[in-house]
Amino acid sequence: MTLLPDTDRILLGPGPSLTSPRVMRAMASPTVSHLDPLMLRLLDDVRARLGRVFRAAEGSFAFAVSGTGTSGMETAVANLVREGSRATVVINGYFGDRLAQMCERYGATVSRLNVEWGTACDPDSLRTQLKSTGADIVAMVHAETSTGVRNPVREMAAVAREHGALTIVDAVTSLGGMPLDVGGWGIDACYSCTQKCLGGPSGLAPIVFGPRALEQRVKGRSFYFDLTLLEDYWLRRKYHHTMSSTLVYALYEALSIVEEEGLDARWARHEANHRALLESLGGLGLSVLPREGERLWTLNAVRVPEGIDEAAVRTHLLQTFNIEIGAGLGPLAGKIWRVGLMGASSSPRLIVLLRGALASALARQRQRA
Repeated sequence: MTLLPDTDRILLGPGPSLTSPRVMRAMASPTVSHLDPLMLRLLDDVRARLGRVFRAAEGSFAFAVSGTGTSGMETAVANLVREGSRATVVINGYFGDRLAQMCERYGATVSRLNVEWGTACDPDSLRTQLKSTGADIVAMVHAETSTGVRNPVREMAAVAREHGALTIVDAVTSLGGMPLDVGGWGIDACYSCTQKCLGGPSGLAPIVFGPRALEQRVKGRSFYFDLTLLEDYWLRRKYHHTMSSTLVYALYEALSIVEEEGLDARWARHEANHRALLESLGGLGLSVLPREGERLWTLNAVRVPEGIDEAAVRTHLLQTFNIEIGAGLGPLAGKIWRVGLMGASSSPRLIVLLRGALASALARQRQRA
């Protein structure tokens, strides 16, 4: 008997999203070595595509770290934060807090700008904080996966630059699904993952370092995430680690799909499906947590109605309809469902399926009440 799945889950949680058949077929290509000439050509192609998807400034270094989105976070922090660095971290959700913890582990003196979960940061609050504390690094989350909130990163990065600070931006739930312009917005380092809006499997973390970040890199404590050593592998063909050719195939094909659709069209699709979901939820008496203008198109924090067992609803969706959605984290545990419409999971067909499944789950609970 095998434990491998034999049916496709309908993945509508906070990640992973559905993997397109094209990407799955790409992963079935023959394995090659991490230093095979074909692999090195693929790495060059992926670097160029990532630069375009991030909209990186000229002179940037875009690549992918072997690991999940958290490995991208650690790579950014490990190469820009030194012992005694002053880091201001914007925290309005679970992953902002993780950024703060990461900076502390690498020796920074961290000033936390705490914002209510479910609310975006006001750039003026950041300006006030920086006038008081100063900062070498300002770290922030663009798309806060725990709350469905979009922070105004363009304006916040401008505030950080006013005060001479480098910016680190978490784009784990926005790259490929929400407008993001690393070069145009003056972001110094930005990381993401492959399993959300890009539509690949988990296992690689796209990241880009802009010219200022490259110039101001520090001698990191980490060997695995050392930027100079990773440059040696990606650019100068020196052995660093045995990178998975299968995951590189997947990222190559996922980025090809992104570019064929076009970033502007892809962003528009995610917005249209987000708005269709809101309309569909409204018909069930459901709403989302963030305010209009602060909502992600990719991750929707749906309020759990009074008297409804949110875990029972998720279980019903999974067992009866093969649909996965996510639970709330931290102070929002039990209060929201996290519904992801990312990459191949951002589809009108799936919104219709989800609405019917939610209607069934809610009716089932109310009948028992």
